[in-house]
Amino acid sequence: MAQENPLLELDDSAEYQGFQPDNPSPLPAEELSESQGESTVNTPAAEDDAETKTNLIDESDWFEGDGGSRGARDDDDEHEFPQQAAEPISLREHLNLQISLSQVTERDRRIVGLLIDGLDDDGYLTQDLEELVSLLPPELEIDLDDLHIALEYLQHLEPPGVGARNLGECLALQLRALPEDTPYREQALLLVTSHLESLASRDFRLIKKSLHCDDDCLRSIQYLVTHLNPKPGSIFSTAVARYIVPDVIVTKSGGAWVANLNPEVMPRLGINRYYASILKQSHDDSAQRLSSQLQEAKWLIRNVKQRFDTILKVSCAIVERQRQFFEHGAVAMRPLVLREIADTLDLHESTVSRVTTQKFMRTPRGIFELKYFFGSHVATDTGGACSATAIRALIKQFVHGENVKKPLSDSQISGILGQQGIVVARRTVAKYRESMQIPPVSLRKSF
Repeated sequence: MAQENPLLELDDSAEYQGFQPDNPSPLPAEELSESQGESTVNTPAAEDDAETKTNLIDESDWFEGDGGSRGARDDDDEHEFPQQAAEPISLREHLNLQISLSQVTERDRRIVGLLIDGLDDDGYLTQDLEELVSLLPPELEIDLDDLHIALEYLQHLEPPGVGARNLGECLALQLRALPEDTPYREQALLLVTSHLESLASRDFRLIKKSLHCDDDCLRSIQYLVTHLNPKPGSIFSTAVARYIVPDVIVTKSGGAWVANLNPEVMPRLGINRYYASILKQSHDDSAQRLSSQLQEAKWLIRNVKQRFDTILKVSCAIVERQRQFFEHGAVAMRPLVLREIADTLDLHESTVSRVTTQKFMRTPRGIFELKYFFGSHVATDTGGACSATAIRALIKQFVHGENVKKPLSDSQISGILGQQGIVVARRTVAKYRESMQIPPVSLRKSF
């Protein structure tokens, strides 16, 4: 909008602090009689020239900064040509660089390069060598032995484990790359090559019998194996991390929890004084276009401010109802539905749904999406209700405190919740456990 409308201006000055309710608003805005609820997104019709010019004179608070002088840019080269971060090297570039510095023949180098092109992002070779040979043109004169030799060379490159065709081979390559005097190296090699499925299913009795070791020895072997990298190519991943910038910040002030908007996420909007002055002085037909753009800019500023006002109102209502969460954590979360907030603020339920989607709140307990504070309820013996979020937190608490030799089953967790007056079926416990990605009892067992 700012690129298309010369009357709309983005304020990027460091002094801008954003607006807060019940305080003079740095965001330029008219007094709105229709501030309740959501605005209908329709650009208002342009006013006549005389009324527009009157508004320009009276509404000085629409202007931001020092008179629209932001067109004057600093000529310093440092501002015009910012330094760019270096592109990270990819896994294929890293491997090809090692090949280029090696003493292998050009033909072998190309065959290894062919295998490198077949690696996935984790560094695994997922294509079968026999299938690959059948796809190569006969004139290349590459047979299966050539591919096996090239694969062996590839698997000796860095990082250890690259070029593996399965998890067991990947872990074995990393173990063989360790010094030969590494404690429990040979037993760990036997474990990953012959008993990896038994380790995944926590069949420790069979593993101890096969490796002829006791509990202490098996713990050391397991420690060595679990500290290997099952995805050696992932360290070269070029995926860009996405950081969450919270829309609302909750702090404790004077014994009460207070929600405030984060000024960093609010667009800093104003009316460009330079173009507005042209409109005020112009009397020809060209002013009609600027007049329409002025009204469009005011409309956008008005609606942006109203949207953030709504976000803050909803956030304050959430904080008011979930005070126990901020004091004691997720186990104290109370049941809450969108309609309860909508009725309190005299908003439509769909409005509350939109405002809480992909909007985040920073609290002393972490950053949460606003939707996190809403959840269904489960009946208690006393006739009350317990939040599903609180039940999930209790399940996580039980699992973290369980005996690893005898972990709790879903039925046992259901029974413990029942002792606390919370009626939850075993299948509901399983559903909540799976939603938190907690493994079943058979995979949580240790020794």
